[in-house]
Amino acid sequence: MTWYVLYVKPKQEKKVAQNLKNIGVEVFCPMITEIRQWSDRKKKVELPLFKSYVFVRLPSTDRQVVFDVPGIVRYLFWLGQPAVVRDEEIQTIRQWLQDDRIDTLELSRLVPGKEIKIKKGPLINQKVVVKEISSKRLSMILKPLGIIVTAKIKDVL
Repeated sequence: MTWYVLYVKPKQEKKVAQNLKNIGVEVFCPMITEIRQWSDRKKKVELPLFKSYVFVRLPSTDRQVVFDVPGIVRYLFWLGQPAVVRDEEIQTIRQWLQDDRIDTLELSRLVPGKEIKIKKGPLINQKVVVKEISSKRLSMILKPLGIIVTAKIKDVL
């Protein structure tokens, strides 16, 4: 069985993931919690880590079954083939979401545009291109998935 990436309609990630689970498809829709502020209140909101993307694990012969669920647009393709995500990459994302802080990157040495291989931490052995650096955030491009990951770095002192 292989992990594939589905492109879904905007703001439909959670609903699509639940409907896929209901028909027996193994689904991974990584979620993060953010605090949103309105004029009268603050609220914790659960949002997808990858907007408009849901990961599904199934045999290549069963790829069509997902289109029985409303909200799915298409599979993500890479070089003319359906984009495949390795089990290790899914596991890395899961571990990354379970960590409560990122403390393995030294921001002072990173230069935007430079490709690096992360040596330790939840993204170990991943090749990324540094996009932006600030004192509280780091944006990296994961080329194999064609996505940008923004890490919010917590104060550790």
